[in-house]
Amino acid sequence: MNAPFCHNGRLSVVKVVGEYVPVEPLTWLAGQSEAELRSALRHAVPGLDTESIVLHPKDGQTDPRWHSGSAVIGDAFVVKFAWSQIAAARIYREGQILLGLHSVAPHLRLPEVVATSSRPALVVTRLVSGAPLTASLIAQLDRAGLDRIAADRAGFLAALHDSAVLAQVRPVAPMAVPEPQADTDSLRQGFGRWVSAQQRDTVLGWCDWADTVLGRPSPPQVLVHGDLHGDNEVWDMAVPALRAVVDFDMSGPTDAEFDFRYLPSQSFASGLFASTVIHYQRDSGRILDLERVMAWHIRTVLGDALWRSEAGVALPGGGNASSWVEELSHRMTEAGVGPEMR
Repeated sequence: MNAPFCHNGRLSVVKVVGEYVPVEPLTWLAGQSEAELRSALRHAVPGLDTESIVLHPKDGQTDPRWHSGSAVIGDAFVVKFAWSQIAAARIYREGQILLGLHSVAPHLRLPEVVATSSRPALVVTRLVSGAPLTASLIAQLDRAGLDRIAADRAGFLAALHDSAVLAQVRPVAPMAVPEPQADTDSLRQGFGRWVSAQQRDTVLGWCDWADTVLGRPSPPQVLVHGDLHGDNEVWDMAVPALRAVVDFDMSGPTDAEFDFRYLPSQSFASGLFASTVIHYQRDSGRILDLERVMAWHIRTVLGDALWRSEAGVALPGGGNASSWVEELSHRMTEAGVGPEMR
């Protein structure tokens, strides 16, 4: 288990509903039970199937795109697995992207790939100790700690977004078509039932503005992580220092601003967002388009609120669609962008 391997090597891919899906012989689990996972490990990574397994079950997800889960094996490894074709394609894709990144950019702070498999789709990485970056942890940091967080995160993104990384990884790994949680048509059609008439009009104005901003000529494409938020980062908070960034199943080529789409909601008030932008622009030599960041942010935040409201799933951090619109309005004002700033 000391060296990574790839079961079946590279596979051809086809595009299915915006996803690049490997053609057979890709397979996946029938469900997310421990018995199913042990059976899969016995076939794909013999030896790990006898270790202790702590599953992280995923409930309330009816969309097959999200039929994937993870487990800690023997206190030393993490395995990601799937129980639908489209989720299996994501798992397979993540394994190939991680292998590619380890090869062309070994300085990136990534989990070590122990094994990948396509029959069934599995990715096994070595467990990285640390904690996700949560709002409560951010609130405990002084200015120096916030600046260290910003510098580490910005340094990671600047290195990942280097044009040479995309050029070298693209030929060896299938990639996603990065998209936020909803398009503006879905927001226009579905969001009004969850908020007041006044907030509905605000949302409609944001959608029009986001379409205008994202309709402009795109900046040069880079390889983005695609789902960069605090839960996908592992930190040593005693320093603080970034230990690893995980979950690359949404990675693909698009503008660098896409990787900043979660960050305003996490860190505007503390100044962490602004500090991250400053460090990133210095490290990368790239000037970020704040309007583009906030346009992606609108689709991310409102899309998350919409699907959760429709599915009856609690919104992270509490609140409801109406309170999330109010919070987003404050962030738009703090950013100094949006239709009301024209």
